[in-house]
Amino acid sequence: MHRMRTLLFLAAAAASLPLIAADAPTPAAVRNAVRIFSGDAIAAHDRFLASDLLEGRGPGTRGDQLAMEYIATQFEALGLKPDGDHGTYFQKVALIGVTTDGSRTAVSFTKDGAPAIGPLKYLEQFVGNDESQTKQETAATQLDSELVFVGHGVVAPEYKWDDYKGLDTKGKTLVMLVDDPPANASEPDLFKGKARTYYGRWTYKYEIGNVKGADGVILIHTNDAAGYPWSVVRNSWGAEHSYGRRGANDPALKFAGWISEDLAKQLFTAAGQDLDALTKAAASRDFKPVVLGGYKLSGSISSKVRPFDTANVVAKLEGSDPVLSKQAILYSAHHDHLGMDPNKSGDNIYNGAIDNASGCALLIEMARVWANTNPKPKRSIIFNAVAAEEQGLLGSEYYGKHPSIPAGRIALNINFDAIPELGRVRDVYMNGIERTTFFATAQKITKAMGITIVPDPEPEQGHYYRSDHFSLGKVGVPAFSVDPGQDVIGKPAGWGKEQSTEYREHHYHQPSDEFNPKWDWSEAVEMGQLGFWLGWDAANAPEMPNWIAGDEFRAIRDASLKK
Repeated sequence: MHRMRTLLFLAAAAASLPLIAADAPTPAAVRNAVRIFSGDAIAAHDRFLASDLLEGRGPGTRGDQLAMEYIATQFEALGLKPDGDHGTYFQKVALIGVTTDGSRTAVSFTKDGAPAIGPLKYLEQFVGNDESQTKQETAATQLDSELVFVGHGVVAPEYKWDDYKGLDTKGKTLVMLVDDPPANASEPDLFKGKARTYYGRWTYKYEIGNVKGADGVILIHTNDAAGYPWSVVRNSWGAEHSYGRRGANDPALKFAGWISEDLAKQLFTAAGQDLDALTKAAASRDFKPVVLGGYKLSGSISSKVRPFDTANVVAKLEGSDPVLSKQAILYSAHHDHLGMDPNKSGDNIYNGAIDNASGCALLIEMARVWANTNPKPKRSIIFNAVAAEEQGLLGSEYYGKHPSIPAGRIALNINFDAIPELGRVRDVYMNGIERTTFFATAQKITKAMGITIVPDPEPEQGHYYRSDHFSLGKVGVPAFSVDPGQDVIGKPAGWGKEQSTEYREHHYHQPSDEFNPKWDWSEAVEMGQLGFWLGWDAANAPEMPNWIAGDEFRAIRDASLKK
């Protein structure tokens, strides 16, 4: 006789806890752990980390130092072992902060015999930094380089793509589009189709400019290509921007910046070109670089340069197995945000309550639950609140290159970055999990919790390459973020998507990303419970996960496992 499938509540607060199928083979440790996740605890951590006292947690500031000390204190209070430098909870990340002095910066597009376009309006028409990291108390960096449009600026041998076609790029400023070359009817999987690859990220554009020995790189902003409005670019680049410290002989761009779409159209028209037509031409392998009518990037850029140290905050729960404890599951979330803008009137603190005090608050709660779990997992568990994510994943990149245990022994990285706090959901994004051998396990777990893993609804935004898990992926570790979906329980269809759009357009990287006592913390609880179960299974599995055959990170992973 068919038996109706029953569901078992795992705690009294049903609205904030998952329903797990009674007939699901759930480990006892998981059943116990999900009971003790506390939305109130997560809210309390978020309230403090996003408070005005911490002044937006800009890297290398008093506020971010307070955040690091707070997180380390929480880890220590839980009895977790320090896993940073020299027996501490802190792994130092040495950076250089560069602030463009708009009052002493004068940039124009010039051409002999033609009226100049400029001086350009800083923050309104352009933003940019001098990446040479040279102190400039008295002298500014001079700019005088020919402008060349290089399409998407991509060199991708695996796609037989080269936007430069032998161009001598030395001493030039390269003007680029902010995305991948698009797929087409004959090649629907070109650059992964609708999904953005790393070639479409702004970080790649500046990296390739450095490799090519260019003087500068200018990115053309559009809302569709970037995935966010100009205000996000202005807020992210208009204040201090941080970089890893360069060696004396390392190449560096004199100008790494963005221009607005309107300014780009004005420049291209003056150069006798049509931006829309060249954008279309850049979608072909046959595209060749276009010199922009003899126009140059001219003027000077003045910077304030500040060397400083920040840190990843790292703790470990030792595993119970004598052999497997030398391997680990890594949980991560970034503790930094954008700090304060002294030139902004009114509210000038970028509190980052969602991005990413929410992820750090959940990381601390995750650590508490793991510290109270019995029996202990076979593999060790590492908790890492990483630094300077907003500056280009700098803290996680440093950890990836200098992990506290070899990368080949990190079984899995589960990252938390911006939990909206809208309420429990029926779906979850784990962008990249489908590329790993752990995918089937994740599907089993989410099914038991009544959650569906859904594809990234915005693959064209390249989310996989925009968060800290990517730094671990680059060194071979199977890595992904756990992001709640948009199907919110108890809300009408489409409500979650509306909230997501509202946040991105009006609060993302804005001072209004502030703590709200009305938020529904059951969403963070649900993501924590899911993250715990994923980690438990990976921590106790006979073998570590891997990337599937043919994935871009598989060869790196296989090589790391041999070390």
